[in-house]
Formats: sequence, C-alpha cells, structure tokens
Amino acid sequence: MSRIGRLPIHLDKSIKASIAGGTLKVEGPKGKLELKLHPGFTAEIKDGEIVVKRPGDTSEERAIHGLMRKLVANMVEGVGKGFSRVLEINGVGYRAEAKGQQVNLTLGYSHPIVYQLPPGVTAKVEKQVTVTLESADRQLLGTVAAQIRELRPPEPYKGKGIKYATETIRRKAGKAAAGSTAA
Repeated sequence: MSRIGRLPIHLDKSIKASIAGGTLKVEGPKGKLELKLHPGFTAEIKDGEIVVKRPGDTSEERAIHGLMRKLVANMVEGVGKGFSRVLEINGVGYRAEAKGQQVNLTLGYSHPIVYQLPPGVTAKVEKQVTVTLESADRQLLGTVAAQIRELRPPEPYKGKGIKYATETIRRKAGKAAAGSTAA
C-alpha cells in the first residue's frame, strides 16, 4: 500500500512557501502558484519541508491525502524547475509559428488558426514542426497542450496531425491492404 501522502516535500533555498487561511502559496524563480487545501487538510512548513496532514483515516481521506501531497509537490517543482510539453506536427504544409502569446498554426484547413496562450504558458517553435510549451503550472500546461492537439488530432492512416512527442500513433493499413481476395 502506498504512503505517498506522508512523504515530506523538500523546499530549495530559492523557493518560498506560506500558508494563510487554508491556502498554500509557493513562490520561486519560475513564478508564483497557490492552492486551496481540501477542507480539513492542513500543511506545515518547517525545516525547509512541507508536510501535508489529513483529518482522519477513511479511505476517501487517504486517497485525497496522496492527491493533495502530489499537487503541492507539483507546485514546488513547477516554481523551481518548471514543466514542459513537446508537440510534433506531421503533414505536408502543416506548420506552426510563435509570436508572443500567440501560436499561429497552418493545419490544412482553409484558414490559419491563431491559438491565444493563457498567462503563465510560453511557446517556442523549432523547425516549424516542433512546439515546446513551458509553464510552472502542470495542470494548465496539460490543458493547453491537449487543446492545441485537439485542433488536428493525428489520424491513423498517414499519421498527419498534432501529437505529443512521447505519443505513438497506431497505424492502420489502407484500402489496398484490406482484402484483395475478390475474384
């Protein structure tokens, strides 16, 4: 059985954390984040570590304990190092271009798509087909990456579309290989 919730979260020297009214605020070189703790849960900061404590021992409280601890750990890692997500664009004529807080995408539609990035997320484009998104907030980063991928999801026949760099597209055979047994 996992005991993730009991593990302390180490704070680097560059990261400052504070708790006020059930809200945990973390500040570091990559930005500021805050999290409202689940009702009944508390967090203590001492000796450069954050410890999340649960109010009871029911199965729901144990599950939320691990979740709250991981959310706090992601906040600390995000303001310290940051998170990144890489998207790859496959297809003839498909390309991307980053301009400030906008990503301009040409994805085979009759019009170019302009995606407005939310505050806290930055984008870099390499070779017009690799988009690297960076943010201190892991949840926001995942949401933005999923929304961009949804603009043209990869298709299984030619593999055209936007995919995560770590994603593997299961390819299908086309009509020619489907069955040529007709007489």
